[in-house]
Amino acid sequence: MAAPRTVTTSPFAAPDPAKIRTLADVPRYVRTYFQRDVFIGRCREARDDTFSTTEFSDRVQDLAIALIARGVQPGDRVAILAPSRPEWLLADLATLSIGAVTVPVYPTLAPAQTRYILEHSQSRFVFASDLAQAAKVQSVRHLLPDLEGVVIFDLDDPAGTGAAGPAAVTGSLITLADLVTRGHELLASTADRRIELERRTDAVQPDDLATIIYTSGTTGEPKGVMLSHHNVVSNVVSCGRILGCSPADTALSFLPLSHAFERTIAYIYLYEGVKIVFAESLDTLARDLKRTRPTVMTGVPRVFEKLYARVMETRAAASAPRQKLFDWALACGYALARVRLERRQRPPLPLRLRHGIADRLVLAKIRSRTGTDRARVLVSGSAPLSREVCAFFHAVGLRLIEGYGLTETAPVLSVNPLDAPRLGTVGCAVPGVELTTAEDGEILARGPNVMLGYYKQPESTSDVLRDGWLYTGDIGTVSEDGYLTITDRKKDLLITSGGKHVAPQPIEDLLKRHPLIAEAMLIGDGRQFIAALIVPDFAVLAPRLAAAGLPALSRDATCERPETQAIYQEIVDGVNGDLAQYERVKRLALLPTEFTVEGGELTPTLKVRRSIVVARWQNVIDALYRDSAYTPKPSN
Repeated sequence: MAAPRTVTTSPFAAPDPAKIRTLADVPRYVRTYFQRDVFIGRCREARDDTFSTTEFSDRVQDLAIALIARGVQPGDRVAILAPSRPEWLLADLATLSIGAVTVPVYPTLAPAQTRYILEHSQSRFVFASDLAQAAKVQSVRHLLPDLEGVVIFDLDDPAGTGAAGPAAVTGSLITLADLVTRGHELLASTADRRIELERRTDAVQPDDLATIIYTSGTTGEPKGVMLSHHNVVSNVVSCGRILGCSPADTALSFLPLSHAFERTIAYIYLYEGVKIVFAESLDTLARDLKRTRPTVMTGVPRVFEKLYARVMETRAAASAPRQKLFDWALACGYALARVRLERRQRPPLPLRLRHGIADRLVLAKIRSRTGTDRARVLVSGSAPLSREVCAFFHAVGLRLIEGYGLTETAPVLSVNPLDAPRLGTVGCAVPGVELTTAEDGEILARGPNVMLGYYKQPESTSDVLRDGWLYTGDIGTVSEDGYLTITDRKKDLLITSGGKHVAPQPIEDLLKRHPLIAEAMLIGDGRQFIAALIVPDFAVLAPRLAAAGLPALSRDATCERPETQAIYQEIVDGVNGDLAQYERVKRLALLPTEFTVEGGELTPTLKVRRSIVVARWQNVIDALYRDSAYTPKPSN
């Protein structure tokens, strides 16, 4: 490998020494230092569920003892198949505290994808949120010889699987409540149980494997990222200091804990004594924001885009005089933010006076109506954040900062300083992390948070871990004062604006297996959903249309006719059936011309040049995300 260029280190102050050795220490740490009546909660329609520090810690302890009694050994894998909620953390911390390894599984995954993760990780137990998720596991249970039991959080059936109440919970299916009760009974029966739990917790070492997080690869099956306790703890301690979290904070959590970003953030909240409230769901986020009024919150760009859109929709529905007042107030906000962020200066008195009026009349009301009036800091991660949206939040008086990282780095590599955020960048390296770039501009990182490797995939590990550096697959630059800017993505992975990672090639390959499809290319990077550009195999399509009694037309007209659209929609629907919800192709466009080497869409080895295709068909792509009425014509 060529010698790396200049290495950038963190400009942030080094954090205080860690107060925990491993994640196994977290339950007794929070019990010792952060006793409070409401420590963790969850928004519900009728009332919020809440747990005091003692209640939550007791449940973690009882569940850990029950898992030991069920034979879970250090190093055993325990999967969690559930949306974010207090019970997710309960299962996670109980597993970690006895030296076992947690394997998060997105509840939106299809049964086949869930099976792969459970089988590949050799998980012995699965925590499932409800009977619908349990049924997903049971449907592939015959293919999982290592799986011994499924623990269910709730006895409801939101997906309508037909599973019914307690009668369905038999054999290898166990309720969380019963397991916690059993652990409590065992704890009360003899002091040896508590001694065994303490021994197991103390035996966990910083370099031990803590979790395997499966992340989409560019080809084939997902890869299991192995993170040690030290990988995660180092990131928790560093980032907690940067965000300035404390027991005075209240956090609203709504991103999936299966994702490394929100999970590490949750550990930061626990480590700093922050009150954590989980939203009921993404659909109730607007309601839960108003109810919780958090002081700190993390999100993905799509969430902040929706908040921005809601505010602008309210403006559009207002009377002309109110729109004019809104625009004036927002202009004052932009002017103040520009002086502070770009010039790094104290705004002049006249601007401060105008802004004070604007804030009182308009901007403060925006924050109040969105439930962000107490927000001290908002953090965006997992996907690129629009500079326009970020600037808007600063204009209305909300400090929105962007960070960057990967699952492979537990996950944070860089974050913008609270007192000096720079729009368009992902901030500076966090303490302990070093950043540099390779000759082609690829961002390289090393530090205590870099993964152990990919589970059972040494070749994939050696592809990205070389000479002590992690090759991120992203292209970027680092300014002289240490701010990192991401300029491109070396890998083909699509990241939606909701932060979901989608590997396009396996899905494209499924589409191209159909004889009616000559070429297929997925799009959706930075967009709200996945769509597909499909080139029909016109030689195969023509006789099928003729057999249906449809007259021959030009290629353009053939692509536009409803009958053709219906044929290809049926093909896409068939492929979607085996995909996770976020991977599914929501819209498609039929293109009337093939991809060719001569046209520049294909390389000499017949690989699709995505950037060329996107540029040529940009008008079609824009139409897919604007409305469903479009005419596929190449862009000029």
